[in-house]
Amino acid sequence: MNNRLTQLKPGRLIAWRGYLSILLLSCISYSCQKDFLDTVPDKGLLVPEKLDDFQALLDNSSEVMNVVPFYNTISDGDFVMSDEGLDGQLPQYRNLYTWASDIYDVTTVVDDWYRPYKQVFYANVVLDGLKELNTDGADVQRYQAIKGSALYYRALAFYNLAQEFAQPYDAATADKTPGIPVRLESDVNIKSVRGTLANTYTRIVDDLQEAETLLPDKGVALTRPGKSAARALLARVYQAMENYEQAAKFATSALELAHELVDYNDLDTAAARPFPIPLTDGNPEMIYYSRVNTAFLNQLTVTAEPALYNSYDDNDLRKRLYFTEGGNYKGTYLASAYPFGGLAVDELYLIRAECSARKNDADNALADINTVLIKRWKTGTYVPYTVTDPAAVLQIVLNEQRKELVARGLRWTYLRRLNKDSRFAVALTRSYKGSKFTLPANDLKYTFAVPDDEISGSGIEQNKR
Repeated sequence: MNNRLTQLKPGRLIAWRGYLSILLLSCISYSCQKDFLDTVPDKGLLVPEKLDDFQALLDNSSEVMNVVPFYNTISDGDFVMSDEGLDGQLPQYRNLYTWASDIYDVTTVVDDWYRPYKQVFYANVVLDGLKELNTDGADVQRYQAIKGSALYYRALAFYNLAQEFAQPYDAATADKTPGIPVRLESDVNIKSVRGTLANTYTRIVDDLQEAETLLPDKGVALTRPGKSAARALLARVYQAMENYEQAAKFATSALELAHELVDYNDLDTAAARPFPIPLTDGNPEMIYYSRVNTAFLNQLTVTAEPALYNSYDDNDLRKRLYFTEGGNYKGTYLASAYPFGGLAVDELYLIRAECSARKNDADNALADINTVLIKRWKTGTYVPYTVTDPAAVLQIVLNEQRKELVARGLRWTYLRRLNKDSRFAVALTRSYKGSKFTLPANDLKYTFAVPDDEISGSGIEQNKR
């Protein structure tokens, strides 16, 4: 099938050449798909003009589109690093680890800010370009899938930025709390502004809901989103917003499309990388592939926080699949040094379990917990939970969320949300060279500073820390 569409309208060509020259430099730096670049005779005047071109921009998966932030993973308290290990880290990482007020030094490139906004830029280039194409005779389903993918990527980037650079969502104050810059155009000359947190989350939800209507049920590859990914991400977003009714709704609808769990009894606990490589061997539990952009955890000087490690029963296979006997992190669903940061079926069961527990529906909450755990324990050793006390059920669910979803870039958001409830608030503590460091519940340091050059360039408000 010929997917070439008509070229961009002449009145837009000059502007697009400017935007896409920037994009071309980014693509070259981040290994944008080679076949796309090689077909352009004049790379200084690169202008996407067919669906293949737009898809190629979104398929820059290994360095741009399928990478999620990592500062939260260093800061979330689930792992500890020895003094010797910290001595060898960049100052920025030591600052993140000890929750310093000033994280960045003068040489810092704030990857967790710039990479998501690169994703937003790519998505906006595609969305702007699709508006300028004449769809007569086009492959409509593919056009819709590409548009839906761009909306999904943009929403995911905005969501990830909000977890680090905006305060935790609170419905009572969201319309008065600064959000993040929500850029909806690819024109880099438009100055960034900060709207409210309510505006930020409204845009995230709107993008995802539109994406869900456009995408196929499942992406043709794990690096591409489908309806299942859009619904799963909506469940995650609504959970962060403490809208548990909507979180349960979208978790359930996502599970209608993807519900298979891996039986951990089929994996080799003695292996250095026990899980299959998802992009070559597949993983039926994975809905959408992303990697947390750091190998910080995969060092001999890093071990699981002792209370977390000891919370796994010896018959719980996760203890040996996720960690070595000494507590070093093995990696999980990516089968690599990089943690998995995407979406998977187990998270959906656990989101729905929490939603059920919060409305005192112990039976359904524990049904979802038991569904997951029977696949995680040695065959014949797991005794299903039968607790009836609502508070106890909710605590069980929250404990299992931490144990199941370790090192997925989620713990930081969970802490930000749960710390608002005194029943679950925790103060994180760490030590380095004899000094003790504490991050109290609800501390302003749960929101990272916006990079200084962004403040000076756009004049947006800095976060208080």
